[in-house]
Amino acid sequence: MTRPRRRARSDQDKEVRKTALLTAARDLAEERGVREVTLTEVTARVGLHASALRRYFESREELLLELAEQGWADWRTGLTTLVEGRRMSAPEVADAVGRSLDALPLFCDLQTHVGLSLEGAVRLERARQYKTAATTAFDAMAAALAKTGAVDEEGARTVLTAAMSCAAYMFQLSRPSPTLRKLYDEEPRWAHSALRFREQLTTVVTAVALGVRRD
Repeated sequence: MTRPRRRARSDQDKEVRKTALLTAARDLAEERGVREVTLTEVTARVGLHASALRRYFESREELLLELAEQGWADWRTGLTTLVEGRRMSAPEVADAVGRSLDALPLFCDLQTHVGLSLEGAVRLERARQYKTAATTAFDAMAAALAKTGAVDEEGARTVLTAAMSCAAYMFQLSRPSPTLRKLYDEEPRWAHSALRFREQLTTVVTAVALGVRRD
């Protein structure tokens, strides 16, 4: 465990400490999954007592919600980079969406928890901040997909909504518990469906994109 540090005094020190806490939470979530992240382990990794975290985040939920907010910015950057300036077919759009989410496993994991617990457990203004950031990113991605010519903006919103919802669910299936891994070893036909995250996600999003494509 890292040796406890003195309390941050300046605004710059506080920002450094806040970034360190976010990095520790991200590392733990990537190693073990979002549901396994605890404040005790996060603060231990940066050499703080658990009670000190409340100077930077009011709760575990607020800490993880900030990671989810950062994930929206990352998804926007990744997806718009893949489609910007290109004329694309509906399947090509779906493939880009699938690839952009496959590159962000932590964001997919977090999306499962955002709706279930994270955004409902923070202060109103913190929830508003998250919703504003998510909506801004979502709108920008919808506009970028519409410019490909494959779908109009309403269709793009449907594609993104389907992708986000399916990614949250399918990601959990693709990270089975030890018990399920043993079961899949015994019944490979079940593992075949559960473990193909990007392929399964892209198949579903392609069907949606074809359904809403421009005539």
